[in-house]
Amino acid sequence: MKTNTTLLHGYSVIDKQTGAASIPKYQTSTFHQEDVFHHTGYNYTRFGNPTVTAVEECITSLENASYGLAFSSGMAAINAVLFMLSQGDHLILGKNIYGGTFQIVTEFLTRFGIEHTFIDESDVSAWENAIQPNTKLFYLETPSNPLLTITDLKAVCNLAKKHHILTACDNTFMTPIHQHPLDLGVDIVIHSATKFINGHSDILAGLIATNNDELYLTLKKHQKALGSILGVEDAWLLLRGVKTMGLRMEQSVKNASKIADYLSKHKEIKAVYYPGLSTHPNAAIHKQQAETGGAVLSFELSCQDKVADFFNKCQIPIVAVSLGGVESILSYPWTMSHACMPEEERIKMGVTSTLIRLSCGIEDSDDLISDLENALN
Repeated sequence: MKTNTTLLHGYSVIDKQTGAASIPKYQTSTFHQEDVFHHTGYNYTRFGNPTVTAVEECITSLENASYGLAFSSGMAAINAVLFMLSQGDHLILGKNIYGGTFQIVTEFLTRFGIEHTFIDESDVSAWENAIQPNTKLFYLETPSNPLLTITDLKAVCNLAKKHHILTACDNTFMTPIHQHPLDLGVDIVIHSATKFINGHSDILAGLIATNNDELYLTLKKHQKALGSILGVEDAWLLLRGVKTMGLRMEQSVKNASKIADYLSKHKEIKAVYYPGLSTHPNAAIHKQQAETGGAVLSFELSCQDKVADFFNKCQIPIVAVSLGGVESILSYPWTMSHACMPEEERIKMGVTSTLIRLSCGIEDSDDLISDLENALN
């Protein structure tokens, strides 16, 4: 099946008990057992719930995986993966990383005795050079948030396998319909389903997909023990939102491509970061491993003094934390997604006070460009 058909028919979308065209909200904390020694597959919603199971089947189908798991947020999914590490282990990850991931690594894992090394994720040799005898995990994010740097997934995964190191990849920006990390050798794929997969800015959710039996059992244990399973209401809303992801992403990517091209020629813009542009330093690698440039871009204004005025003058995009909604969203990483990072670390990775991130929604391209033009003028 092709993408839009899979989104509607590639997993449980009809309730087997009643034939309802929408999987019901099994709004319960616990389940009656006719036999005290056995249950029907569900006994407590923290361990599993039929509505949540449908979501897990969904991500399994979309990522062409053997297993899927649903979590209460993207960070809950990230933590489930990072908490597989033990005291004395070493982690390697790109320096251009989501602020929440940076905080977990530097404030929590360090406290637990887990070492880490940040490297230039676009340089395959940097991954190899950072390997230590106790290196257990490569954590990848491509394109990265918010500078859209690219990691060569196949090359880095081949390197990891040679050294018996696990790989995990945050695939939020590209979604499971535009980039397929498992097919490129990644062991674990992570999504903040809060973003494009749900697409309506009304839930928090995280997803994980893997083909590895042992990894699945460990991650399932983390989901239960850490109490991070996706809530039933959010699971139901995600099942509603994901059905239109193919159509939404088609328009959002079209908008991002047009806007990136427009901004790259504007005198008020110092730089545009978008892997769909031929001028992106790793455009060729991204094109080999992803089907589009994605729906997110970042750009730098000519000076910091103009930032507040620009945000105030834009009328169509909402100004908010997060991304991936049907509405376009303007964000300011300096005080939003990367505010938890020390200023020196932000500057080191290129998150400057003039950097703005735009997640493109499904509005008409001409309206968005006209609004940006008015604000920039």
